[in-house]
Amino acid sequence: MRCSTMTTKELLINEIEQVPEPLLAEVLDFVCFLKARIAREKMEPAMMSESALSRDWLKPEEDRAWRDL
Repeated sequence: MRCSTMTTKELLINEIEQVPEPLLAEVLDFVCFLKARIAREKMEPAMMSESALSRDWLKPEEDRAWRDL
């Protein structure tokens, strides 16, 4: 039952409290999966730009430009 005064987090905690103990490990695995997916999605743009930028990074003139830093 959804109560309009409860936050999503409070509703989730309420539901978790009703989950039988043997299933809690699965709930935890799912939460960890979601967190990992979010972290991976945040990294995707950086990883995609890395391959595009690596062509420039590997040029000899780039090595010379950064040599003295």
